[in-house]
Amino acid sequence: MSPVSDDTTTRSSTRPSAPRPVTGTVLRTRRETIALRVDPRAVLVGSVLTFALLVTMAITLTTGEYELSVSEVLAAVIGQGEGAADFIVNTLRLPRLLTALFVGAALAVSGAILQSLTRNPLGSPDFVGFTNGASTGALLVIIAVGGTMTQVAVGALLGGIVTSVLVYLLSYRRGVQGYRFVLMGVGVNALALSVNSYLITRADIYDAVSAQAWLVGSVNGRDWDHVAVSGLALAILLPLAASQIRALSMLELGDHTATALGVGVQRSRAILIVASVLLSGFATAAAGPIWFVALAAPQLARRLTRSPNPGLVTSALMGGLLLTVSDLAMQRLFPAAQLPVGTATGCLGGLYLMWLLASEWRGKGRYA
Repeated sequence: MSPVSDDTTTRSSTRPSAPRPVTGTVLRTRRETIALRVDPRAVLVGSVLTFALLVTMAITLTTGEYELSVSEVLAAVIGQGEGAADFIVNTLRLPRLLTALFVGAALAVSGAILQSLTRNPLGSPDFVGFTNGASTGALLVIIAVGGTMTQVAVGALLGGIVTSVLVYLLSYRRGVQGYRFVLMGVGVNALALSVNSYLITRADIYDAVSAQAWLVGSVNGRDWDHVAVSGLALAILLPLAASQIRALSMLELGDHTATALGVGVQRSRAILIVASVLLSGFATAAAGPIWFVALAAPQLARRLTRSPNPGLVTSALMGGLLLTVSDLAMQRLFPAAQLPVGTATGCLGGLYLMWLLASEWRGKGRYA
């Protein structure tokens, strides 16, 4: 393949959509050292998603085999619960709920970053190898050393980091361009998937069952350690990614345009990729590989806000809502089976992917 600039490849492989007008109100400090554009529609969508999340959290904590009142839940949350209510809320339901919320938000932000950097709706951790690479690291720990949950989480994080470095180096040629990054990621993803299958077939029956169960992706039985890991990662990495939001918006226009507008392209891209990798790695370490949240949540959030820029906060809210609602559905529809949430996101995500591909082929999609 002859070397082609990123802008040329993008023009030849995609049909640019009509530019959207920039809307909203700009808030500035007195000396105009900081300026922030506030889009009323994005604020409205974020408020609705937040309200939906609070409703979902209330339903999750109050309903189930042992029903609780809102007052009993609030008392348990602030440390004044008694007996069974305190155990059910603080040991069983709340850690699982918060883990689902933080993992969904982390995956969504990771997907939003990659989709903007690659200008491709399939540019998510699920498709560029990060998730399967993290799974490889976890499987090595499960099968080779029979590690604890903490060791499995560390293995998943290291696997995701190693995979991302491999994809970055393979796609680097006078910088990293979006289309090369996706193509190399798809290849590395297939390789990691093959390695995972090989590891399972070579393991003994008990390790293979344990590994296969982990690969489904679940928040069942999660405790406060999982909440701390996923929540701390989100609290650190989301502001880091948000600090590069202007550069991320400019990079969607192409490297040449972003450079002309004063963006340090390679530095900003490296920071954003690191944030995306760590977000997906910590999420996978906390809950296993949960598919399609990183793919669907950012696109749904952008369609709702109708924003020309990647909305990281609205994407995080959408991702958290998708995963908490999916987990609630699994708990209430199949109470006896306790199916992992990965089965729900896989089913819904597969349907969404078929719809997305059909829309792109018909030229209706944003990237079509």
